Amino acid sequence: MDAQRNLEHVLRAAREVFGELGYGAPMEDVARRARVGVGTVYRRFPSKDVLVRRIAEEETSRLTDQARAALGQEDEPWSALSRFLRTSVASGAGRLLPPQVLRVGVAEEGRDDARVPQQRIQPGAGELRLVPDQAAVAPVDPVAAGTAALLDVVGQLVERARAAGELRADVSVSDVLLVIATAAPSLPDAAQQAAASARLLDILLEGLRSRARE
Repeated sequence: MDAQRNLEHVLRAAREVFGELGYGAPMEDVARRARVGVGTVYRRFPSKDVLVRRIAEEETSRLTDQARAALGQEDEPWSALSRFLRTSVASGAGRLLPPQVLRVGVAEEGRDDARVPQQRIQPGAGELRLVPDQAAVAPVDPVAAGTAALLDVVGQLVERARAAGELRADVSVSDVLLVIATAAPSLPDAAQQAAASARLLDILLEGLRSRARE
C-alpha cells in the first residue's frame, strides 16, 4: 500500500514540477514535491528519462482521449475543435506535451499531406509523418505510438473545421498543439491561472478562425 501511495505521489509531483519548470527540472525537485527521498524516486524510475517518458505517455493519452471525445460529441466542426482546445488547456496537459510533438519540420511542397507537420522523435531517429495508411508506420515505442494517435485525431478535428470554412487554411496540426502548450501558463494562484488561460485561449481561438466566415 505504501509503495503504491509513493508511486502516486511521485507521479503527481512529476506532473506538477514538469508542468511548472519543464522536463529539464531535476529529479530532486520531483522528490522534494512528493515529500519522499530521491532514492525512492529512482527505485521506481531508474533514470529521469524513464519518468519523463511515463508522464509524456500518460499526458499524450489524456489529450488523445479529449480530442476523441470532442470529435464524437460535437456535431459542429468548430465547436469540436474549440471544445478540445478548452478542455485540454483547462486540464493543463499542454504543458506536458512530449517535446517531439512540437519539433516540427517543413513539409515538402506538392505533397498531399503538406499541411500535416513532420514530427521528429529524436534527432537522427527518423520521422513520424501522418499518412492515409497509419498501419504502414511501425511505432518504435509507446510514446511514438501515442504521438501518432494524437496527431491523427487532432488532424481530423483540423480537417473538419477547415472543410467547413471555419478554420484558416494555413493552420496546421502543429499550430493547434502550440495553442495548447501556449495557453496553459503556470501561475502560482489557481484562480489567476484559470482566468489567464481562458482569456489567452479566447484570443488564440479568434486568431485561428477563418475571416471568410464574416
